[in-house]
Amino acid sequence: MPGIRTKICGLTRLEDVAAVAEAGAAYCGFVFFPKSPRNLSVAAARELAVEVPVGVAKVALVVDAEDALLDEITGSVPLDMLQLHGSESPERVSELRARYGLPVMKAVGVADAEDVDALDLYAQVADQILVDAKPPKHADLPGGNGMSFDWRLISNRRWPVPWMLAGGLTPDNVAEAVALTGARQVDVSSGVESAAGIKDAALIREFVRATRERMR
Repeated sequence: MPGIRTKICGLTRLEDVAAVAEAGAAYCGFVFFPKSPRNLSVAAARELAVEVPVGVAKVALVVDAEDALLDEITGSVPLDMLQLHGSESPERVSELRARYGLPVMKAVGVADAEDVDALDLYAQVADQILVDAKPPKHADLPGGNGMSFDWRLISNRRWPVPWMLAGGLTPDNVAEAVALTGARQVDVSSGVESAAGIKDAALIREFVRATRERMR
């Protein structure tokens, strides 16, 4: 049985890239959202992305981004995937897949059973779906808030595309989350930080190790 694939999101420094590669994560994420403490300029993201080793997928996280910004990002930063973390419609997902020729992951916030229906909808148009905790009303950030949701809401649920679990994951709870949901991919940001936007190499190692311990 293949292992759990891990995404470390919100990298801001070259040492973060090195820590992700050393730990054996499958994806690294770069955030392009000014309200986030993990926000990067396009130039800064390019400097980091070119240092990512072959075999680690580079993901650009955007929130309701306009084409001009996406043109700039995709034209400058070597990427493997776009992650849409706003209120993008299914039509917008399809449009961006066609425009940029990159796989698209759509994040969907979950707080209760009604939210799960949206996962079925986006699974028809996205290459992957990210099942995240729905942020509270009036929150500045659509993700990266360190919040989790009731994992039982998606226990034993499956979709026709790969999916990834996010929301409040840490080295201490990721094994339980995987056990309850059956997730084969997990995403973490604030759960491996020593301060907002500052990744901790030791926590990254512990997080990835915890997913591997689950598979034993």
